[in-house]
Amino acid sequence: MLDRVTSLQVFVKVADLGSLSAAARALGMSQTMASKHMAALEARLEVPLLVRSTRRMRLTDAGQTFLAQSRNILAQMDEAEAQVSARRERVTGRLRVSLPVSYGLRKIVPLLAAFSGRHPDLVLDLSFTDRKVDMLKEGWDLAVRITKMEDSSLMARRLAPCPLVMVAAPSYLERFGRPKRVSELTQHRCLGYTLGSQDASVWQFGGADKRRVVVNPCFRADNGDALMAAAVAGMGIAYQPLFIAEEALATGQLETLQLDQPWGEMDGIFAVFPATRHPEAKLRAFIDYLVEALR
Repeated sequence: MLDRVTSLQVFVKVADLGSLSAAARALGMSQTMASKHMAALEARLEVPLLVRSTRRMRLTDAGQTFLAQSRNILAQMDEAEAQVSARRERVTGRLRVSLPVSYGLRKIVPLLAAFSGRHPDLVLDLSFTDRKVDMLKEGWDLAVRITKMEDSSLMARRLAPCPLVMVAAPSYLERFGRPKRVSELTQHRCLGYTLGSQDASVWQFGGADKRRVVVNPCFRADNGDALMAAAVAGMGIAYQPLFIAEEALATGQLETLQLDQPWGEMDGIFAVFPATRHPEAKLRAFIDYLVEALR
C-alpha cells in the first residue's frame, strides 16, 4: 500500500508545477512512482482530481477543493514536527504583521507588551489597514483577518469568534422608533460597511434560514469606527462586530436592537500566513501567543 502522506505531497506538487514529471523531479522519485501515487489517491477518493492533457494537467473542481485541505494537512504535520524539533530556537529578528484597524487597536495592541516581555529580541513591525494585503507580494509574515479563507496558498489559524450586533443611539430610537422585525429595517436609516466584496445594502441574520435583508444605507464607510461614531451621533442603525460596539454599549451611548431574527456572526478572526514547510520560530511563537491570549 502506498504511503498516503507521500500521495498528498505528489498531488500538491503536481498542482503547483503542472505536470507529473516536474512533481516527480521535485520530490526525487520516478515519474512512474508519482503516477502510481496519483492513481492510488484518485482511486481511494473515487473522484478525479486532475484533467490530463498532452502538455499540462489542471485541477478538477473536486481537485481544487481537495488541494486546500491537502495543503492544510501537510502544513499541520510539518508544524507538529517543527514544534518538537525546534523547541530551543530563539525568537529573534523582525516580524511584519498586518492588522485590521479597529480590531488591531482594540484587541491586539493591548496584548503586545506581555508578548514582547517574553521575547525581547523580536521586533514587531505592525501596519494597520482594513485592506486585504497581498502577503507574498508585499512581504508580510502574518495578517490578522476578519474573513473566511479563500486563498489555498495561505494557511490560517482561528483566533476568536466574531459575533455581530445591531445597535442604535437612544437619540435615534427616540426620533425614529425602535424596529421589532428585520423587515422594518427597510424603513430605517442604516449605516453600511463598504470595504471589500461586502455589499453594504445586504444584511444577513442568523438562525436556520440565514435570512438576508436589503436595506437603504443613508451613510456608508469602509471603516467600522466611522460607522460607530455615526451611530453614537444618532445618524442611524449599525450592524457591526461586537468588539467595535461593546465600549459604546457599556457606556450607554448605544443600545442593542433585538429583532425577530437572531444576529449573525462573521466567519471569525484568523491569523493568516504563507504556507511553508517549516514556519519560523518567531511566527509560531506569535500565533501561539495570540491563540492563548484571545481564547
